Amino acid sequence: MKLNAVQVKQTLTQMDAQVVPDDHPAVNQLVELYGDHTYFLDQGGLKVLEETGSDTPAGEVVSLADWTDSTCISLRAHKPTPTGVVIVLDQMKH
Repeated sequence: MKLNAVQVKQTLTQMDAQVVPDDHPAVNQLVELYGDHTYFLDQGGLKVLEETGSDTPAGEVVSLADWTDSTCISLRAHKPTPTGVVIVLDQMKH
């Protein structure tokens, strides 16, 4: 799910992560692999939000890749895995 600026701010108040900027060299490859999302990096690795489909605007955090070691320099992709963490959003993008 691609988030607008308000949604990114809301997400970052509920999740300790950094946004991967749209102009980052890896974003084009990420979009080819996983689709048009706002990508986040946290202590566990690479994450995105997927719509929950509930009446409340929200996105579930889905893990796409884990750090290969404690230096947090290299990622190892894996099957997209829901984390069970839900981010509540006040405003959905249409």
